[in-house]
Amino acid sequence: MYAITAITGKVGGAVARTLLSAGHQVRAVVRDAGRARIWGEIGCQIATADMGDAAALADAFEGTQGVFILLPPNFDPSAGYPESTAIIEAVRAALLKARPEKVVCLSTIGAQAAQQNLLTQLTLLERALGDLPMPVTFLRPGWFMENSLWDVATAREQGVVHSFLQPLDKPVPMVATADVGRVAAELLQQTWTGRRVVQLEGPERVTPNDIAATFARILQRPVQAREVPRETWETLFLSQGMKHPEPRMRMLDGFNEGWIDFEGDPASIVKGRVGLETVFRDLVSNSGS
Repeated sequence: MYAITAITGKVGGAVARTLLSAGHQVRAVVRDAGRARIWGEIGCQIATADMGDAAALADAFEGTQGVFILLPPNFDPSAGYPESTAIIEAVRAALLKARPEKVVCLSTIGAQAAQQNLLTQLTLLERALGDLPMPVTFLRPGWFMENSLWDVATAREQGVVHSFLQPLDKPVPMVATADVGRVAAELLQQTWTGRRVVQLEGPERVTPNDIAATFARILQRPVQAREVPRETWETLFLSQGMKHPEPRMRMLDGFNEGWIDFEGDPASIVKGRVGLETVFRDLVSNSGS
């Protein structure tokens, strides 16, 4: 039995489907059992637990071969990341009480970065769970290809992709969520000792110009990438409703300046199978074109 958090999301769902297809039992750990009804219909156990409730999480993790942890994303955290810190503390306490055989945590490229940024929340996760008494793997994927969902409308209607990743010809490690979920499930089924880090990217690195060109092929119209000037970011993000834009801005700086990156031997980076065009065709199709 494997306990999967965030099963209603793309990554968690891919983890669960991979395990189910391999014949394993899956326990869906969800805040709202109603949203997870479809998982119960296909054979998963359902455990209701808020990610900040250590006691409920411990019950959900009890008696499992492995647990997949996905920290709920917070794109506008308060100073010091108190929201994520509270959840991390609850997850740690739950794992210490339940003592599953092993744990796989979704982390991120650049989790080792010293500079504070939006991804620091996952740095804190690694620090908190890195000394657990059971084997723990931190899966550090690159930039999600699905982040370009927000570019579909402007690519289709205006022929433009507004890029915060800069310069436009700089390759960025990107990966499909399907690959992230598949690899996480494969890691859960492995045997290892202690703490380990696995880094994951797609078949090839992607530039903002590649993103525009891929949309152009799919939409069958000219599409070009345009840089969003750095000096406009704060005003733009505040106008979109953010209260604390600095962490997001620093994350983008990290990708652009190169201090958010994989670490260690490049040959050790795991390569995914799903390419950019496959992901983008799904994005365009699901957005109603």
